[in-house]
Amino acid sequence: MDLDMRGRIGGSVDTSEAAAMATASRPVPDARGVLSYPTYQVAVAERGDTLASLASRVGLPAAELATYNGIQPGDTLRAGEVIALPRRVAAATPTTGAITPAGAIDITTLAGAAIDRASPTPAATGTSSSSTTTGGAEPIRHQVQRGETAFSIARLYGITPRALSDWNGLDSNYTLRAGQYLLIPTALPGSQQSAAASTTAPGAGSPTPVPPSASKPLPAATTLPAAAPAPAVPKPDIGTQNAPATASAAMSYPVQGSIIREYAKGKNDGIDIAAPVGSPVRAAANGTVAAITTNTENIPILVIKHPDNLLTVYTHIDGLTVQKGDPVSRGQTIGVVRAGDPARMHFEVRNGFDSVDPMKYLK
Repeated sequence: MDLDMRGRIGGSVDTSEAAAMATASRPVPDARGVLSYPTYQVAVAERGDTLASLASRVGLPAAELATYNGIQPGDTLRAGEVIALPRRVAAATPTTGAITPAGAIDITTLAGAAIDRASPTPAATGTSSSSTTTGGAEPIRHQVQRGETAFSIARLYGITPRALSDWNGLDSNYTLRAGQYLLIPTALPGSQQSAAASTTAPGAGSPTPVPPSASKPLPAATTLPAAAPAPAVPKPDIGTQNAPATASAAMSYPVQGSIIREYAKGKNDGIDIAAPVGSPVRAAANGTVAAITTNTENIPILVIKHPDNLLTVYTHIDGLTVQKGDPVSRGQTIGVVRAGDPARMHFEVRNGFDSVDPMKYLK
């Protein structure tokens, strides 16, 4: 039962808002309870699970899982409760029934064997993705901050608290804890969220009526003293438009956009930059195309080799304009941002096999 009955008491029930906010059902996890997405994995608890038993099933240390989720190894979990995995678990095997993570590619292997020995893989351009996992489209993963509630988070993402509860196995009181990870339900086709791209542009629909005030003359204009300019407020890097790299920077940004996910060793081996679909993706530095391959969703992955044993990796791109072995120069267009939810590109810098923070080279 949805407890939000504002505006419903004493009147007829209006279901239009609920229909507009309709969300899809949570995908079915694999045999171990794991849901896999390109940038993260979660595990779904079964009835009677403790954190320790779930950790054993997915093959991770219970202490590591407990620290990452802010709970104790012996804590009992609710059926359907979502537990975030601090790192990726093994791919599919006949015994575990695990599913190869959607979009997961072992970049370390790619940086080694594929660069020197693998033959080039033709990159499919303009190909629609076809997920081979039960995970479906990657939902936003929200980490609960102190003071947030299920209702405030639901309003933030334009969904119902009930949908948030169903996806994350919350209790009847919608109880949350600080540091908890939640999956934000994805929209059903035709709902308000998914219909944003097909919304009629302002002025393109029915004619706008002339307001009554338009028939009256405007008051005489008065000149007001100019207001003092507001002081500039410094903005953080995350979620803001990245600035062009300075001439002294070792590399330039591969695409202009907002950094929506920062580098975290072992969790996110690069940065994710949100940008409009079709935005040009450019080589971050001079080098040679060392490998082109695709992940399980046929999304091209391109690796460029640079001097001093450095590699740059570009994913979630389309329309590649280079081939393996081609020399590239800094700022040269190598492709465009692929459609996604949200549209973004993933960029990594590797020193040999080890990932490093790209911001050290971009600033």
